[in-house]
Amino acid sequence: MQEKIKNVLTNLISAIQAVKIYTPEHPQFNEFIDRAYKTLHDIFEDRAELIIGIVKGELAFEHEIFFDLSKKLKPLIRFLEEREIERIVFRRDLHRDELAKFITLLTTPQKNGETDLVGVLSQHGIRNIQAGKIKAPSMDLKEKVKKLRNYLVEYEGSLEKVHTYLETVINQDELDYMELKYDVFNFLDNLMSMYQEFIDLTTFRRKDLITFIHLLNVTVLSMHISAKLGYSKDDVLNVGIASLFHDIGKLYVSQKIVQKTDKLDREELTRMRHHTTLGAEILFKYIDTLGTLPVVVALEHHLRYDLKGYPKLAFPQKPHPASLIVSTCDVYDALSQRRSYKKIFPPDKIYNVMLKEKGSAFDPLILDKFFQIMGVWPVKSIVSLSDGRIAVVREQNKNDIFNPKVEVISPKKKKGIVDLVKVKIKIESYLDPWGQGKKYLKLLESEQQAPAA
Repeated sequence: MQEKIKNVLTNLISAIQAVKIYTPEHPQFNEFIDRAYKTLHDIFEDRAELIIGIVKGELAFEHEIFFDLSKKLKPLIRFLEEREIERIVFRRDLHRDELAKFITLLTTPQKNGETDLVGVLSQHGIRNIQAGKIKAPSMDLKEKVKKLRNYLVEYEGSLEKVHTYLETVINQDELDYMELKYDVFNFLDNLMSMYQEFIDLTTFRRKDLITFIHLLNVTVLSMHISAKLGYSKDDVLNVGIASLFHDIGKLYVSQKIVQKTDKLDREELTRMRHHTTLGAEILFKYIDTLGTLPVVVALEHHLRYDLKGYPKLAFPQKPHPASLIVSTCDVYDALSQRRSYKKIFPPDKIYNVMLKEKGSAFDPLILDKFFQIMGVWPVKSIVSLSDGRIAVVREQNKNDIFNPKVEVISPKKKKGIVDLVKVKIKIESYLDPWGQGKKYLKLLESEQQAPAA
């Protein structure tokens, strides 16, 4: 029986992954529904119903907790917990269409007032499945803090997944594309409300994962910019996957060369400049799984808008828009990150450095849109104002990228939201969180839930 339960759970998570990626009419989704339905009815040969519960983050059946289940089922646990579902009951009279509707409903955002899942299931003709009640969407401060922490923990967990996916491709092993696409899709879903928490450059700095932090940041940033540029959800997802693997050639060449702090010698420099073609060659072997875009982006992300980068192509043509987006995000994140061989660049210097390459390294339209979205001073930047107060950037002003809305955090007596467009006060300087801004980090943490005006 235990093995049958495991099969049911595995097929359920596969069906949930499939419906988030494909439409309910897609053959791939229907294939997973068929598998889940069959394994459920194998169980109904011995019992009238199956009750699955969650106990302290673990899946449980009756008195047994499946501690030994593979990590692949962790997304299902998190998925159900986020919807506050404590148990699911499947009855013997279950029809295949009911199961398909149930999986689809689980992955569909609730409408206003749909807080009673039992009632929602009944309305859709699902009578042989019961699930725990979803609470009303009200959220107090304590719940918001908890949700924020969960997303940050997920960020760190994502680093480990990035490491696994990259190592798989470097070793040229088989890639689980469904799981990869599901994970990247989750990045996209979380971006809609928690983008800044993922891209926050002051949160995680594990030295052993610094390369993967950069790759994940570039992936998240590329997806964020693509979404803001109006790309469809499918296109944003494809840009994210291409971005995740854009530097696979560099990783393959040598971790030692990538992490080297002094200048590269001629031979090392030659090897590094060939990493774009090497990356494309590696990814070409996965073209049936990943598609062509990762190959193109891996090849072109150092090509530059004016075609003066590398590799040198026999028939030069303008790089693909996805390559131009990824290269812009790649440079921005590289300049933003603190390294052993360089201090962190202040945001205004990053802007000026990249602006000098407008029309040469960067597509002018993409670069302008990029800074309209990001602003010169990114959200969460700690800054000193011209009137002597210390503030944190809370929201961008689309029509004035130099003057965002800020929240004063010091001195305490002068706290408040200030829209710099509407006053004569300006940002005077950026306070490095590892330097001058370090003493304000605790103030920032205590104020991070304050709403922007």
